[in-house]
Amino acid sequence: MTCHPPGGAAVAAHPVDEKLPALKMATSGLQHVAAMYAGVVAPPLIVGAAIGLSATELTFLTGACLFTAGLATFLQTLGFWKIGARLPFVNGVTFAGVAPMTAVVAATEDKSDALPIIFGAVIVAGLLGFVAAPFFSKAIRFFPPVVTGSVITLIGVSLLPVAFGWAQGPDPQAEDYGSTTYLTLAGLTLLIVLLLRRFTRGFVKQIAVLIGLVVGTLVAIPFGVTDFGPVADADVVGFPTPFHFGAPQFQLAAILSLCVVMVVSMTESTADMLALGEIVERPADEKTIAAGLRADTLGSALSPLFNGFMCSAFAQNIGLVAMTRIRSRYVVATGGGFLVLMGLCPMAASLIAVVPRPVLGGAGIVLFGSVAASGIQTLVRAGLDKDNNVLIVAVSLAVGIIPITAPEFYHSFPETAKIVLDSGISTGCVTAVVLNLLFNHLGKGREAQDVTHPMEAGEEIAAVR
Repeated sequence: MTCHPPGGAAVAAHPVDEKLPALKMATSGLQHVAAMYAGVVAPPLIVGAAIGLSATELTFLTGACLFTAGLATFLQTLGFWKIGARLPFVNGVTFAGVAPMTAVVAATEDKSDALPIIFGAVIVAGLLGFVAAPFFSKAIRFFPPVVTGSVITLIGVSLLPVAFGWAQGPDPQAEDYGSTTYLTLAGLTLLIVLLLRRFTRGFVKQIAVLIGLVVGTLVAIPFGVTDFGPVADADVVGFPTPFHFGAPQFQLAAILSLCVVMVVSMTESTADMLALGEIVERPADEKTIAAGLRADTLGSALSPLFNGFMCSAFAQNIGLVAMTRIRSRYVVATGGGFLVLMGLCPMAASLIAVVPRPVLGGAGIVLFGSVAASGIQTLVRAGLDKDNNVLIVAVSLAVGIIPITAPEFYHSFPETAKIVLDSGISTGCVTAVVLNLLFNHLGKGREAQDVTHPMEAGEEIAAVR
């Protein structure tokens, strides 16, 4: 795609703004949907089960979340006015809200009021976040490569346990969880993706993940792992009727809890935008981040209208962009279109649900590992020959990995605090920003010492010896 400025030569459009052929657009968009589907449907399934919704109502709630994820993705990728980062971002239900939403359910005596209370809190948190977006975006100055590289690496590392969990099976409580059958299917899917990436070219190479998911699903059929029941039971047409579960209710405790989640979500979205900007070679500046946060928060505020939850950028799709190098935001917008259709057609949504979790896990290892690799690439440019930067990376990664390696580390803290502390991306991001201010901004007269290895002594120490 090219444009012709008056009196000038044709100028190629940036890959982010490139419109691909229809088939390539559709298949690549479907890859994004497959990569994030499990993440979108998990929160409504968990919250709906806590409330005690019937199977029909649970299906409705899940479809509503798919529908609103598609709308939020449109806002982010296509945008209008000063809303939307206009980057290849998939938006969907943030998992950070699951714990406080289930807490709201537990504290609500009449369970039929739980969803209206949650929806009211999400609306308020979304509107407040929308107002705060331009102020929040000014934090961009505190995200040099040493910070963004650490955060991008943490995003990938934090997502890998999700892939490992998928690889072991759909139900952690089941006796066959982590069986050799599940792990073999995950390994086979991973192998298919790797072989396609290594020995094919062009379009086939770019949709290697989608092919791996399809082949892995077909291979899983003889093992009885692929379940086509959801397709047979699903309706062909369904629409998320506005306020299906009742008009929103506004309770202060729930609002405060979801506002904390909104801050966490905005922090992670900022990190995600910085990561994606690096990957697509269109760095996210203050203006882009403000527009992206407006899309996140507006999508969240509108989501309860159609019975959806708080929306945020999906980090797992960054890995897909990094691996395929398909950077067009219109591809992701096409994925958003699929999400809307799936919300309107439960049968279509059920087709993605057929893909077994172990198959998703095998593909996820490649996708999420690609995000971590992108972070390492950014760190290479961060000046790790400086002792200060080595310390920033070392401590921020260590703090960010705590929730992964020691999930009960913050068990004695209040529930509100754990919303932030249990997010390794958020804690690692805050740690990196604070340490960068401490070491590279405060007292700048003292230069950082060069080191060739983190464990080697600086020149001053060596001189004393």
